[in-house]
Amino acid sequence: MRQSRIASGGSSLLLAAACALAGPAATEAVPSTAATGYVALGDSYSAGVGAGDYLASGADCLRSGLAFPALWASAHAPSSFSFTACDRARTSDVIAHQLGPLNPRTGLVTLTAGGSDAGFSHVMETCVLQGHDACLSAVARARSFMDGTLPGNLDRLYAAIRRKAPAARVVVLGYPRLYRLHGTCRGGLDEAERSALNGAVDLLDSVISARAADHEFRFADVRGAFTGHEICSASPWLHSVVWLDPPESYHPTAPGQSLGYLPLLTGAG
Repeated sequence: MRQSRIASGGSSLLLAAACALAGPAATEAVPSTAATGYVALGDSYSAGVGAGDYLASGADCLRSGLAFPALWASAHAPSSFSFTACDRARTSDVIAHQLGPLNPRTGLVTLTAGGSDAGFSHVMETCVLQGHDACLSAVARARSFMDGTLPGNLDRLYAAIRRKAPAARVVVLGYPRLYRLHGTCRGGLDEAERSALNGAVDLLDSVISARAADHEFRFADVRGAFTGHEICSASPWLHSVVWLDPPESYHPTAPGQSLGYLPLLTGAG
């Protein structure tokens, strides 16, 4: 670590210089001018799957002009905006395909990541199509993955982001609980399945929050914002099963992006 003051005398100067040179060298130098560019990374929740208004560029990623990163960029006019989040992206996909725009001038990075690693899409498909026992078994397997493997995956992703964007403020956003228990739904999953799925989201957010804190990233917990707006509530901000457009199932609607996620990002600054 760099010395806070340098003592007089040649030997003290040499010692201070040696200490300075011994500091971390793995990251790129912090820029002398303000870092103001914005890069939005992550999975379908950051891409805006479910919000509609999908962009022509990177169509396979289902990036939406109504996703919270696009809305934030429009409102705040950063010096540059790179939107690389992509549907179904795992942490390894983010590392391999999304970090290109990061550099020492990047001032803000946002991301949602971890849900695809844990196989939430497969879990939901199992719960909807295969019944109670298969659903609870799929949830249990996802929880085991979150406890055992996911922390290391997140650590590798967060470290890669910091190496490429040493000056950036990094905001990691979590996932909302899917269901309002004892709500308005009639039929579909039973209450035990809905409760198990909500508990799995709570575990996922807990793991993400802990790893983000260890890397000194800001964690934005969206569960409170979505309370009262889950599936089976009177005013849901999440899609249930969308049979005619399956990728949108269990993703935030446009209000979920603008009223759920966006204010949390705005407040995280």
